[in-house]
Amino acid sequence: MRRALLRTALVSFACLTAFAAGAANGRFVHPLDRAENRTFPMDGNLPGCDDPAVLGKVTSHFNSREDTYWGPLQALSYDRIAQIGYRSWGADFIPRRFCSGRVLLNDGKFRRVDYSVRESLGLFGMTWNVNWCVSGLDRQRAYAPDCKMARP
Repeated sequence: MRRALLRTALVSFACLTAFAAGAANGRFVHPLDRAENRTFPMDGNLPGCDDPAVLGKVTSHFNSREDTYWGPLQALSYDRIAQIGYRSWGADFIPRRFCSGRVLLNDGKFRRVDYSVRESLGLFGMTWNVNWCVSGLDRQRAYAPDCKMARP
């Protein structure tokens, strides 16, 4: 019993000491700090909506998901790409560029695609990433209704 209490006390002391040392060095981020003032500054330098790398990621992720789970649909090309928002939620949030356009699928139909390019949300927070939704193909209703949650 005494050993368990002593072990708990030592672990608690070690955690408090580490927290105090980290706070003194300025490594901890307060939730109300602006994105630009955090440990990893975010400058909002994001690729454009029609950047080939961005559209390539949307195509790759869409085609992979469709091939793995749902069926034969594949994205072929895009048109009417437009930015519909940039940092729409304010400077206190992670920078995002919101885009919308049309994607031509291999069934011959155009569908609206909404996507956002998000800073520091890629692999290990080192790069940008893309979050997307194709209208009518949100089968899990993750962005319901009709991809509204993928827009600003």
